[in-house]
Amino acid sequence: MNIDRILNLPQLLKKKSFFLFGPRATGKSYLIDKTLPEARVYDLLDPLLLRDLVRNPGLIEQRQRDWDQIIVIDEIQRFPELLNEVHRLIEKKAARFLLTGSSARKLKSSSVNLLAGRAWETHLFPLIWKELPFKGNYPKEELLLNLLLKGGLPPVVLSKEPWEELSAYTATYLEQEIRAEAYVRDLGQFVTFLDIIATKVGEELNYHSIADDLGVSPPTVKNYFQLLEDTLIGFRLYPYSKTKKRKATSRPKFYLFDLGVTSSLLDSHELSQKSERYGKAFEHFISLELRAYLSYKRKKEKLMFWRSQSGYEVDFIIGDKIALEVKSSSAVSDRSLKGLKAFKEEAAVNRYIVVSKEPELRVVNGIEIFPWDLFLEHLWDDTVI
Repeated sequence: MNIDRILNLPQLLKKKSFFLFGPRATGKSYLIDKTLPEARVYDLLDPLLLRDLVRNPGLIEQRQRDWDQIIVIDEIQRFPELLNEVHRLIEKKAARFLLTGSSARKLKSSSVNLLAGRAWETHLFPLIWKELPFKGNYPKEELLLNLLLKGGLPPVVLSKEPWEELSAYTATYLEQEIRAEAYVRDLGQFVTFLDIIATKVGEELNYHSIADDLGVSPPTVKNYFQLLEDTLIGFRLYPYSKTKKRKATSRPKFYLFDLGVTSSLLDSHELSQKSERYGKAFEHFISLELRAYLSYKRKKEKLMFWRSQSGYEVDFIIGDKIALEVKSSSAVSDRSLKGLKAFKEEAAVNRYIVVSKEPELRVVNGIEIFPWDLFLEHLWDDTVI
């Protein structure tokens, strides 16, 4: 099935080379095949090609006839030293490269040439709401529930056996990204770490508490989190700290990159709309939409959250522009606005929004309460930020 993605590679590559990072199975190869059909592709997962390039990086120049043609090097982390040749060809031939990867760890740790700004960076994420197929075939609430439970990885969305796909995906991640790269000494311990983290998605991180549960040191736990970020499996959300009336917490939150991977790690194949997990999944969903929007639209605003030491909280702060709270309720009570109201006293941003399951937009004391689908429509139409 044809899936239209928001990320526009031809447009990005008109004037600049790019690194394209994304977890496995997010559709990088599909997007390249579909939107860059004339590109020359070097797939470094091909062992024979990798061997030839290791022996002679100059093969790229020797084989190239048209320097207006985009050159794709897939899985660049397999041979980071090739970036020296890429750098030379950008300078000498004005070549344009798309350098893809499912892990940034080797690129960061190898002290390799990262092209000194000659290539910019973009990311491909799992399918967001706007990209989902089958939109006209099912009620929106049914599609939303399916997304909250099974996530947006294209092979999962299109599969008749989504749970088998997700189970295989988590095993593939551990095998290919962790075991094969020898990133951790004790794989079993890391599997336990993943199980723990899946229960803490969207919560503030207490490294010491997690370390106690695992029987390891807090620095080891921090390294594990860095590993998840470097292999693009998760991301930390850092707190907004500019408030003056109420001192903010300093601990980050953590989110996995996909809702279905979270469900798989939790071994949870059902999701009741009245459960606490549904509320967490709904917040997680909005976090992924906001993250993808800021990346795809190349917005520079940081995505953060705010929590005061006295317990007031706002789920997301977008730069110095928007404070946003997520509520899975179909009727947002005045009491549930207390975090936004406390943050509003700081006058730190211009707009205050609640994303909810309410049926219509309404405004209460300057706080806009959006139906979730209307909010996403406004977001992707660039009328929110």
